[in-house]
Amino acid sequence: MPLTKRRLQLLGQLVELYQRTSLPIHYETLARSLGVSKWTAYDMLKEIEKLGFVTRSYEVNSKETGRSQVVFSPTVKASDLFKQNRSDSINQADWEQTRVHIHNLLKSVKNGNVNDLIRNMMNEIPSKASSIEFCGYILGLLLVYVKKLGGKTETLIRLVVSKTPNSENGTLMFVGTVLGTIIQTINDELGNEFTELVSEFLRTMDQLSSQDRRLLSVMLHEALA
Repeated sequence: MPLTKRRLQLLGQLVELYQRTSLPIHYETLARSLGVSKWTAYDMLKEIEKLGFVTRSYEVNSKETGRSQVVFSPTVKASDLFKQNRSDSINQADWEQTRVHIHNLLKSVKNGNVNDLIRNMMNEIPSKASSIEFCGYILGLLLVYVKKLGGKTETLIRLVVSKTPNSENGTLMFVGTVLGTIIQTINDELGNEFTELVSEFLRTMDQLSSQDRRLLSVMLHEALA
C-alpha cells in the first residue's frame, strides 16, 4: 500500500502540528487544516497507521463528559521521513526559475482566492530543497499577504523598506513588520504557522552567503516597486 501524495500531505501536517504542540492530534484538526471531511482524514490516518507512520491513542473528550476520542501521533519513522537538510547552494538558472514562479504567484493575487494561494504556498514550502529557495518562498508568502492587506498598510510597508539604508536590513525589517501585522489580523493557528516559518527563515538567512542575501533583497525590492 503506497504512501500517496495526499497521505503524505496529511502525514506532514500531522508531524508539523505534533512538533509544535508535543500533543497527539485529533483527526478533525487535520481535516480542517487540509479542507477535507473528518471521516476522510480518519480513514487516511488508518491507512497511514498500517504503514507504521502513526500510532493512535485515546484521551478524554473535554466536550463530552465520560467519552474518549481517538488521537494520533507520528512515529519516529514519520519524523525521520520529514527531516530535511537544505542545500546551501543553488545555480543561477534554478534561482531564476524560482524567482519568476514567485513573481507569477504575486501577479495572480488579483485574480484568485488569496487565502487559498497562501495555504498552497505554505504547503509547497517544505519541498524547497535549497536555503535560498526556502527564504525566497517565505518572502513570497509575506508579499502575498501584504498585497492581500492592500491600502495604507501596503503603502506603509513599502515606504519602510524603501527608507532602510541597508538592503539586508530592509529585508529583515520587511519580515518583522509583516509578521507583526499578521499576528494581529489572522487566527491563532495560522499565525503560529507563520511565526514558525519566519523563525526558520531568520535562522536560514543567518547562514546564507552575502550574494544569496543580495539576490533575496533584489527580489523583494522588485516585488515592492
